Amino acid sequence: MTSEVLVNKNRWLILGIVLAAEIMDLLDSTIVNVAGPSLEEKLNATPAGLQWVIGGYTLTLGAGLILGGRLADRYSRRNVFLAGLASFTLSSLLCALSPSIEALIAFRLIQGFAGAMVLPHVIGFIRDVFPPEELGKAFAIFGPVFGLGGILGPIIGGFLIDGDIASTGWRAVFLVNIPIGIIIFGLAWKYLPRRDPDHSIKIDVMGSLLIIVSSGLLLLPLIQGQEAGWPLWTFASLAASLVGFGVFTIQQRWVISRNKTPLVDPDIFKARTYNLGLAGIFIFFAGFTGIYLIITLFLQIGQGYSASGAGIANIAIALGTAIGGALSGAVLADKFGTRVLQIGAVAQITGAILLFTALPNMASYDFWHIVPGMVVSGFGTGLVVAALFDAILVSIKDELVGSASGVLSSVQSIGSSVGVAIFGTLFFNQVTTGQVDKGFRDALLLQIGLVTLFFLLTLLLPKKSKVISEFAH
Repeated sequence: MTSEVLVNKNRWLILGIVLAAEIMDLLDSTIVNVAGPSLEEKLNATPAGLQWVIGGYTLTLGAGLILGGRLADRYSRRNVFLAGLASFTLSSLLCALSPSIEALIAFRLIQGFAGAMVLPHVIGFIRDVFPPEELGKAFAIFGPVFGLGGILGPIIGGFLIDGDIASTGWRAVFLVNIPIGIIIFGLAWKYLPRRDPDHSIKIDVMGSLLIIVSSGLLLLPLIQGQEAGWPLWTFASLAASLVGFGVFTIQQRWVISRNKTPLVDPDIFKARTYNLGLAGIFIFFAGFTGIYLIITLFLQIGQGYSASGAGIANIAIALGTAIGGALSGAVLADKFGTRVLQIGAVAQITGAILLFTALPNMASYDFWHIVPGMVVSGFGTGLVVAALFDAILVSIKDELVGSASGVLSSVQSIGSSVGVAIFGTLFFNQVTTGQVDKGFRDALLLQIGLVTLFFLLTLLLPKKSKVISEFAH
């Protein structure tokens, strides 16, 4: 790394540029959570359609993250970032112009894949332009942004929908990306550091397709199964998904045996702790993404909240998450190591129990009854998110951390999409019978079960963690 790069005079502006792009991508993973009633009214969206609009985005985001990182190795980080940003902005426009729920789902899938071309490079840009002595300050800003990005989506989305600027309604949650995307693109074009592409690196197209297809086969039956009555094809799809991921691992070893560059280095899966961590991160993100969607749906469908009202209610979760993340990153992670994950899991379970006990007497329901549970649950989420990646990467060799962290990010997003599918199916199964509160309670019981399983997995992780910012690229 040259001295010119180390003292890049625009480094703080560059940090702002890449974080703004990241925020835009992360917000879009949850900004549609409050749009359910609007999509049902305007586009005749079914529960399955709504789940595809929300979960489809995180599915293609997760499935494309590893490919996005590898494309940057070949075509340069700057070029892929700019291409992804332009595609994300254009697909946002197409989402806003969608004439039907089917078109919106298709464009959301494209939007998620475009986001996967942007997100993998944020840490790399930070490392490119900041000298070692300032990396800590840069990552201190990056961490909270990453943790709160998705949590704030429903809050912003609610105000945009109810604001109904120029009668745009739900379309505003996508239109807002257009001016922001254009401004970020212009600044990125001017200020992001340039690197020469390395065309000697080959892209593993087959490996990329295996991940995308296997992820799709996993989500398809989880969303459509309930509506279709769980026919044989749904179980066949789930089985084919598992086979596909297994074939991917074998195919990556074959690529290495031919002296070619794999999409993922299979050596990362030799570490037992890492494999446990993969399962843990999948379960955790499926759980908290799913339950936070259900809280929003419960408030709108069960209690008649407007989009902005449901968004405001989510401030309780965001506040708890911010406090938990700040404490975890600044104090608890250093003192307690991976035990902070167990503290966070217990907090989440406690929050879910508080929510569960506040619900049965719906005749006297008041929003303040569920605020304590939302804050405590959010606090647990913040504790875990701030420390989870580092705790899992402790078992990975330094030279493999880049590949390992990319897989973790991918599993995180795919887990989120699965959570949307499973929790949504469970909730809407009760909504159709008029028992919205029971649907919420069923979702909370599932959340408690998943977090308990996550808690047990964390007991097997090493007590010390590795600082991802020192090694990720």
